[in-house]
Amino acid sequence: MVSLQTPVCDFNLPAVDFSLPGIDGKMWDLASAKGKNGLLVMFICNHCPYVKSIRERIVRDTNELKEQYGVNTIAIMSNDPSLYEEDSFENMKNISDEFGFTFPYVIDETQEVAKAYGAVCTPDFFGYNADLKLQYRGRLDESKKQTASENVRRDLFEAMKQVAMTAKGPTDQVPSMGCSIKWKDDE
Repeated sequence: MVSLQTPVCDFNLPAVDFSLPGIDGKMWDLASAKGKNGLLVMFICNHCPYVKSIRERIVRDTNELKEQYGVNTIAIMSNDPSLYEEDSFENMKNISDEFGFTFPYVIDETQEVAKAYGAVCTPDFFGYNADLKLQYRGRLDESKKQTASENVRRDLFEAMKQVAMTAKGPTDQVPSMGCSIKWKDDE
């Protein structure tokens, strides 16, 4: 398992459209996922200890962002599930049910969406404003493989709240850290 950090935010980079199947049986794209004041695109998986340590916080923060600030979220699983059974489509459904995901959870079977976004790890967060221009590429909070204490700054939440209110992200962003995306062997 390789631990990586995400690159610095490339402000105003447009979101890349996609059409991916969700665990809910629907096909999802930017237009169907976008909220009134923005969209959080996150690359996650089921087996990564970095993601496991923040699942409850992801649910808390994405629910608050949607309800209070009009920012929707979509979670994309781009790992090769043949490498980790825990990342299978069926287990995506199980994890979504277990943790109460209220956002679409979709699979990127070809891994083309992850490549188009430049996603490097799980979790990897891309925060877009209402015009779908990139404004945040940073961490959720101080959590790593273990959940950080309750009173830490909610980096992603605060950043996306700012994006919803001003269409601009913070200039200071701490990169996200996580496990490398599990690419298919044909790379």
